[in-house]
Amino acid sequence: MTETGIRLIVGLGNPGPEYEATRHNVGFWLADALATEHGGAFRLEPRFHGLLARLNLGGRDLRLLKPATYMNRSGQAVAAVARYFGVAPEQVLVAHDELDLPVGVLRLKQGGGHAGHNGLRDIINALGSRDFWRLRIGIDHPGDKHLVTSYVLGRSSKGDEGAIRGHFPEVDAVLQDLLDGQFQRAMNRLHGLR
Repeated sequence: MTETGIRLIVGLGNPGPEYEATRHNVGFWLADALATEHGGAFRLEPRFHGLLARLNLGGRDLRLLKPATYMNRSGQAVAAVARYFGVAPEQVLVAHDELDLPVGVLRLKQGGGHAGHNGLRDIINALGSRDFWRLRIGIDHPGDKHLVTSYVLGRSSKGDEGAIRGHFPEVDAVLQDLLDGQFQRAMNRLHGLR
């Protein structure tokens, strides 16, 4: 089962303090929360174009990646890490902001398109595959497509941030299932949250 489980979790976001609290950075928020929970420390790895942390959970290595390439070049970092460590696309989980879900709602899925998300688009191109897993983190939609860019690059309210971060312990609770390739069990738990 090790071969089908997740070996790399990528949190998407933009580097720099000016983006830290923005909705587009919820993937970074999750990666930081998992690293903190499991005693992992991110280190800048120039050859991987990002910050990398290594966790050992139940005797299995899991790497956490925060690309330092800005959102629309995320694939450069993901592909570099995947190639170096021999991680197949289906062993990669990308955590990202999702406009089409209410704030804080989590959905786990494998494959699919990019739905206009520049980070996902670049990862698909760099990996040459859509078969990676996605953890879609709901940030809601501003209601008008012309407002999307300023919305995702804007700061979320304290209430919205709390709703998003409040479900991160549930992601942590299914981490072993993800490493074991027990995706349906992880989905059942995450998709039952409100």
